Amino acid sequence: MSVISRWPAPTEKEKPGAGAVARSLLLRVLLPGILIWAVICGIGLLLAGPLKSVEDNENSVNKALAKGRTATMNSVTAVWSHIGNTEIVIGVCVVACLVLLALTRRWWLAIIPAIAIALQASTFVGATLVVGRDRPTVPHLDPAPPTSSYPSGHVGASTALYLSLIFFASRIERVWLRNTLVTIFAAIPLLVAYARLYRGMHHVTDVLVGFANGLICALLARWCIREADGGRTSPV
Repeated sequence: MSVISRWPAPTEKEKPGAGAVARSLLLRVLLPGILIWAVICGIGLLLAGPLKSVEDNENSVNKALAKGRTATMNSVTAVWSHIGNTEIVIGVCVVACLVLLALTRRWWLAIIPAIAIALQASTFVGATLVVGRDRPTVPHLDPAPPTSSYPSGHVGASTALYLSLIFFASRIERVWLRNTLVTIFAAIPLLVAYARLYRGMHHVTDVLVGFANGLICALLARWCIREADGGRTSPV
C-alpha cells in the first residue's frame, strides 16, 4: 500500500509491544552502534597517526577546490552545507516523523528516521572526541564547530536521515512521485558532501566515513523495527 495515502489502522497482531521495540533497540542498534564507533575510531586514529601521509593527498583535493572557488558557488554551497546542519536535520526529522505517523498510523515505523540520526550523532560525537583530527589546511568558509574534522557529521546526519526517507518513498505507488522523491533524497547527502569539501571543512576520508556511518545507522534503524514487528509492517 502506498505511504502517500493513509494506511489502515494497525491490527492488534501487527502492533509490537514497547518491550519488543526496546529489546530490538538494544540488540540491533545500541550494541552494533558500539562496534561501529570502535571501528570508526580505529580508522580515524590510523589516519591521524600511522597513515597521516594520506592527508597530503587529501589536502591536494581541498586546495584544488579552494583554488576554483567563485562567488556564485560560495553562495550555492553555503545552502548545501546548511542542509546538513544539526538544527535543519532535526527539524526535517521531526516533520518527517509526524508525517509518517499520520500516513502510516504506526509509531514504530515513524521513529525510524529519529533512530537513524540519533545513532549517527552518538557515533559521530564519540569519534570526534577520540580522534581529534585537524581540518584541511585551506581557508574555511563555514564556522568550525567544537568538534574535529573526522568524521563528517553533516554528511553522516544527512545520509542517515534521507536514506531513512528513501525506505518509505520507495513504497509510493505513483512512479513519477516515487522516482522524484528518491532522486531528491539520494542527491541531498551528495550535495552536502561536496559542499563540505568545497568549503574546506573536511578531508575526503572524513566525508567517506561520514557516508558509511549514516548508511549503516539507517540500515540498523530499519532492521531494528523490522525485527520488532516481525516484518509485518516493514517500510520496505
